[in-house]
Amino acid sequence: MTHFDRLIKMYAKAPIHTFYKDITLEVTDKESTVTLPIRPDFFHGGMSTHGSVYFKLLDDAAYFACQSVIEDYFIVTTNFNISLLRPITKGTVTAIGKMDFNSQQLFTAAAELFDERGRLCGKGQGQFMKSKLSLSAVEDY
Repeated sequence: MTHFDRLIKMYAKAPIHTFYKDITLEVTDKESTVTLPIRPDFFHGGMSTHGSVYFKLLDDAAYFACQSVIEDYFIVTTNFNISLLRPITKGTVTAIGKMDFNSQQLFTAAAELFDERGRLCGKGQGQFMKSKLSLSAVEDY
């Protein structure tokens, strides 16, 4: 099993995904894609997708773009900024993350969120750092 395959398996097993059912992750070198079908229980009172869902998808896509090149330790998000550009009310959304900087301890990536028509709905930029938790410490990593 490759590093990318292990990351995808780890992602699928995360407890948060009992809520975000049907979320999927693809990982390649310095890039990742997160896909999620939108459901009405993701909506705020204005009947469109809550910003927390935008954050989840953008952060995950940027995070795994960086984690794709780090095989020894988990990284953690230290800063993440998003722009909400368009409301999402239905369909499947896709976040695409690309790592744009790395040093020994600091990694940055940008992500974009698209609706099923290919329209840009959100953007994010994040900073990530290595934690002290080894990837090998996680069962089935």
